[in-house]
Amino acid sequence: MSIIMRQTLPIHRFFTTILFLAVTTLTWAYDFAVDGIYYSKNTDGTSVTVTHKTISSRSYSGSVVIPSTVTYSGKTYSVTSIGDYAFPGCSGLTSVTIPNSVTSIGDYAFSGCSGLTSVTIGSGVTSIGSHTFRNCTGLKSVTIPNSVTSIRSGAFYGCSGLTSVTIPNNVTSIGESAFSGCDNLTSIIIDKNNPKYDSRNNCNAIIETESNTLIAGCQNTIIPNSV
Repeated sequence: MSIIMRQTLPIHRFFTTILFLAVTTLTWAYDFAVDGIYYSKNTDGTSVTVTHKTISSRSYSGSVVIPSTVTYSGKTYSVTSIGDYAFPGCSGLTSVTIPNSVTSIGDYAFSGCSGLTSVTIGSGVTSIGSHTFRNCTGLKSVTIPNSVTSIRSGAFYGCSGLTSVTIPNNVTSIGESAFSGCDNLTSIIIDKNNPKYDSRNNCNAIIETESNTLIAGCQNTIIPNSV
């Protein structure tokens, strides 16, 4: 009896190929589009999340103003969140305005939007997700509203154009590497009323007050003796 050995793909290449095919053919579960913006209905039946048509299409470009409400088939919905991967790799996107009705911005929502230079975040946002603005190299400044309490890991990772960051008083959670790779960052200011973090003695850094631990620094950071 003879045994015939057939050449097969190495197991790691096999799974990589399967993953590639799955990702490139994945269609987001959007329910409708209005004025070029895609939405999925939330379970409450009265609100929606901004999403994307497909993960491989880069349908958003130019200036995008997200409305606080949207009407479709005679029904009006409140826009309450920006979904995970909502605008991935949209290099032609230049500015985004997020309304006060939005309370959260999802993971990787604007990752790879290298042409994005301006972001206006509404006063209703409480959470900025993981790697939300990862590698948005054109982003020079961002205003984080007082409503934000959480900036998750890698939120601004690789934003090499970012020069001015101000952390408001209500932020009590900053994830790991939130500002890593921000090579041109020269100023970090923490609101003096923040109970969790400080930038004592104008040190241009984020310091966890209770533990005296340096969380993040920049080009002009002067590490205080108390750290």
